[in-house]
Amino acid sequence: MSLIGRIHRKSYDLPYQAHYLTFSCFQRQPFFKSQRAPLWFKESLEAAQTRYPFDLWAYVIMPEHVHLLILPANGVLIRNILAAIKQPVTRRALGWIEKNHPAFLSRMLDLQPNGKCTHRFWQRGGGYDRNQWTAEEIHEKIAYIHANPVRRKLVENPEEWQWSSHRAWVGGSDVPIQINRESLPPLVS
Repeated sequence: MSLIGRIHRKSYDLPYQAHYLTFSCFQRQPFFKSQRAPLWFKESLEAAQTRYPFDLWAYVIMPEHVHLLILPANGVLIRNILAAIKQPVTRRALGWIEKNHPAFLSRMLDLQPNGKCTHRFWQRGGGYDRNQWTAEEIHEKIAYIHANPVRRKLVENPEEWQWSSHRAWVGGSDVPIQINRESLPPLVS
């Protein structure tokens, strides 16, 4: 594949190709500020991994967006993984809000270009999806993902952020979400 092909297309579903994914909450609202929505996301991510196998190398759930670094199993499409993660979160959030806090629905209301109104948890579109071509890029993205809460001044050290894989990498603790260390390509000196 030529470099020109990489420039004109944002991502490819290629065998054994890692993906750096970012997707945001509707209008970048902080829907992940409470513990409820991150738990829904965790459960949805784990169910998606079972349905559409992929290795999870890094993650961070920020107040208004999520970063993932994954390696889909051969033949598994990114769009299927994203739908399997995002749709259940939306359903659970809308169900909870309709029952417990219906006034909040106005913050999720989206008037679409075709005139249809819908309620959204996630921003329209698939989000940001970029293939990671080398071990160096992959390790760089892991560092970027883990530093996100520090850059945003939410914590002083990455290990303080509960919803990140940083502690899994430095301390071996797969809480709250299990990562797949064994498939990560090593950096070559």
